[in-house]
Amino acid sequence: MSLYAEIKSDHDLHRDLIGKILDTEGDSAERHRLWTKFRNDLEAHAAAEEQSLYAELIAEEQSQPQARHSVSEHKESSDLVEKLDSMDMSSPEWLQTFKTLAEDLEHHMTEEERDVFDDAKEMIGDTRAEELATRFRLRKQHELEDQIAA
Repeated sequence: MSLYAEIKSDHDLHRDLIGKILDTEGDSAERHRLWTKFRNDLEAHAAAEEQSLYAELIAEEQSQPQARHSVSEHKESSDLVEKLDSMDMSSPEWLQTFKTLAEDLEHHMTEEERDVFDDAKEMIGDTRAEELATRFRLRKQHELEDQIAA
């Protein structure tokens, strides 16, 4: 699978999990299960993406502004995830904060799929993109294994 297909596949999973979380209520076991799966995959995805795609784009002057912007959006999302982890899932504030995270992520994912991928495809050759796809997969797997071990 290409780097872009790997990332898009994760985005599709994240969109699906967001919808399922929004269908849950209160401090339920289902919300906890879905949230944990979503949070872990989102954090592993961001780390893998930064080490593969964004490391490559930041190295090129013309793509640095967009790449830095995307990485800063990862940080903003991570901050909201941390905030959600410390909140009571049954509170209206948890749901509102989650909706904010969902909106921010939808913006970020759409921007990546529309703008970042187009720029990256112009700058990164097919062979290098395949190498980066492997790096992405390995880093994501490593991140998920570290979460399980923690």
